[in-house]
Amino acid sequence: MGERIWTAALVVIGDEILSGRTQDRNVAQLATWLNVQGIRLAEVRVVADREEAIVEAVNTLRTRNDYLFTTGGIGPTHDDITVDAIAVALGVGVEHHPDAMATLEAYYATRGGLTEARARMARVPAGAGLIENRVSGAPGIHVANIFIMAGVPHITAGMLDMLTGTLEGGRPVVSRTIGCWVAESEVADLLRDAEKTHAGVSIGSYPFFREGRTGANFVVRSPDATLADTCIADLAAALTATGRTVVSEGI
Repeated sequence: MGERIWTAALVVIGDEILSGRTQDRNVAQLATWLNVQGIRLAEVRVVADREEAIVEAVNTLRTRNDYLFTTGGIGPTHDDITVDAIAVALGVGVEHHPDAMATLEAYYATRGGLTEARARMARVPAGAGLIENRVSGAPGIHVANIFIMAGVPHITAGMLDMLTGTLEGGRPVVSRTIGCWVAESEVADLLRDAEKTHAGVSIGSYPFFREGRTGANFVVRSPDATLADTCIADLAAALTATGRTVVSEGI
């Protein structure tokens, strides 16, 4: 029996992402956070602010992963439709969460009061729980295996901090990196053999062109730190044996 692998998916929601006006940073920070929790980010989908697109993505990804995260579309404006779309995906209604209302009332008490628009940020799919937001008041939402989070990266980071240690996962994935001034096509067979020989690791190859030369960094990932260390050492030795200079930690 192999070790249980826990997976998560992310749906990034927002026309501004697809238009290029806003550059997403949540994919990287969620992937990094999940690795520490022993969960692998298996897939990411970016969708527009359209209910049918969100519903389709949510229903597809939540059923084939242990966890699903969404970012974006939970603000106070009319085009923030993530909550409504996820409620449709789950076949439930939408309600104002009393704890979210109390949090927002307190937060906006000295900021102009809780308006109807601001109260939209207390709307949740029926039966949902909350993810505390210490940055801007408006909470994230947890329903079934779905975590509905803000699109603003530093607010998302705060919500992830509140979730740390609360999700079941496996062993954290560790990574080891080396670099080499070589075209990856020249060592493709060597990389393939190294991954095949060390069952339980994955090897990523990341080519670049700098200083008029072609090179690549090779990243070994595994939940087993000892196995990752062994694999990276063997890979470095194999590259060295071909007459190439290996740079520890990458170039």
